[in-house]
Amino acid sequence: MRASMGRSPSSPVLSLVWAAAALLLNAALVVQSVPYDYSSSSECLAEPLEAHYGGGVIVNSDFSAGLQDWSAFGYGSVAEGASPTGNKYAVAANRTRPYQSVSQKVYLQNDTHYTLSAWLQVSDRSADVIAVVKTADDFIHAGGVDAKSGCWSILKGGLTAAASGPAELYFESNSTVDVWVDNVSLQPFSKEEWSSHRHAAVKKARKRTVRLRARDAAGNPVPGARVHVRQVRSAFPLGSAMSKEIITNVKYQEWFAKRFTVTTFENEMKWYSTEWTQGHEDYTVPDAMLRFARSHGIAVRGHNVFWDDPRTQLGWVKALSCDQLRAAAANRMRSVMSRYAGKVIAWDVVNENLHFDFFEEKFGAGASAAFYQKAHGMDGGALMSMNDFNTLEQPTDPNGLPSKYLNKLSQIKDAFPGNGIGVRMAIGLEGHFGATPSIPYVRAALDTLSQAGVPIWVTEVDVKAGPDQAYHLEQVLREVYSHPAVHGIVLWTAWHPTGCYVMCLTDDNFNNLPVGDTVDKLIAEWKTTSHVGVADADGHYDAELFHGDYQVTVTHPAAAANSTVVQSLSVDRESDNEYTIHV
Repeated sequence: MRASMGRSPSSPVLSLVWAAAALLLNAALVVQSVPYDYSSSSECLAEPLEAHYGGGVIVNSDFSAGLQDWSAFGYGSVAEGASPTGNKYAVAANRTRPYQSVSQKVYLQNDTHYTLSAWLQVSDRSADVIAVVKTADDFIHAGGVDAKSGCWSILKGGLTAAASGPAELYFESNSTVDVWVDNVSLQPFSKEEWSSHRHAAVKKARKRTVRLRARDAAGNPVPGARVHVRQVRSAFPLGSAMSKEIITNVKYQEWFAKRFTVTTFENEMKWYSTEWTQGHEDYTVPDAMLRFARSHGIAVRGHNVFWDDPRTQLGWVKALSCDQLRAAAANRMRSVMSRYAGKVIAWDVVNENLHFDFFEEKFGAGASAAFYQKAHGMDGGALMSMNDFNTLEQPTDPNGLPSKYLNKLSQIKDAFPGNGIGVRMAIGLEGHFGATPSIPYVRAALDTLSQAGVPIWVTEVDVKAGPDQAYHLEQVLREVYSHPAVHGIVLWTAWHPTGCYVMCLTDDNFNNLPVGDTVDKLIAEWKTTSHVGVADADGHYDAELFHGDYQVTVTHPAAAANSTVVQSLSVDRESDNEYTIHV
């Protein structure tokens, strides 16, 4: 029994006595904060790595005691397996139903986040394997992986328990292959612990402690020098999509420019907006939007060159022969990218090519890779982004699994000469969330995707309307911002007089709605408030600063000196942490 976590042991039957005892232990014991383990793997390994957190509440997580504390789920057949090196694991064999698997009973605590991981392998080729937690009221999909034969892949996911009670963890697959399971972990965290992880991650990834050294003309320390540190601009890109209405709506312009440092044009740069009729291109609208953005120092993401969803193709595009389409696509890429090369920070080259394949069906499986190569050649300074949905939002979508995203990204990178070395690829995760996002799954998915070693952007964030929409948006934004692999966030909240795609931040008079207040609160929180103080006896003044651009004013303490110096400095993860200012 893991008394320190207040959990009951796994057994075939969980009694009410054990449940009551677990609740009493939770109330009586002080929960010790366990550091969060951000590790994951994008590789398929010959042997699985050890279970996170020693298995957490899972008993016999590594099957060293055989199948003790594990059961067959769904009237399936479960056997013990072993590798040539002696590593033991469970095998769900002779499967005829998706849910036939190995399982373990656990007891979940109300309002608690759980991070889940397991190493999986299948007997033939590859198959999607999903981790499911069965409760009294629901079947919770906690994560999935594209498992392979001959090597072990990690499934990393998570869930939040809506109520206390017995539950059962098992694994399902629509394929009838044997499923091998090893080194399973289910680790609980209170909401307070989860927030402490975020705080620690923000401190490490988004802040830096800087020492300012006040010196006189001779290089001597100036004790008591008055110091004022003011942040001019945040380094972390946080923005929103914009619509063409911003060109003429002054209130929209003022509201937008006061808040955001990055944007994406919702539809105006897309092929169907710039070439409605073949051969008649019109960039008037995106040109005007770009001028507005650049005049206010707002960076722009290029969205998009192509969209792989067949439903988004204009009729004239669909009617083209293969050769005609190839020529039209080449013209489209040349037209939009030559126009905006050097003016955008990233390109969504082939949008949603994880879920759709319009161009692959026309040009073959390597269509996306070919487009990315050409795009990089036209604008090598911009990030080449692979933008798609449900990889962050929905563990129930087999097409959006993090492992499948990484496989597609790898295919694109590997098609470049030298396997993409020097190519600035990026991960784009749309982030269209339902009414109750799974925050533990968001973190776990980011952990796995971070293994690609490229910048991650969350590009189209919104949360479906509901009574707690503002709360859930805040939790999503805090989770994403705190993850060290994330380089920027764009909300999908372009305003229209007829309403927004899913979520508006303001009313039609640009007064904030509750979700808008949430965004403003976080923008303020993620900036450094002005530091005012005096240098110590050594002329030093230390300040913990969010990454960004600053104006530092240092005044000599002696009135006769009448010396004030204003200096600019930029703070980021790689910048110096000591600056000398002569007064």
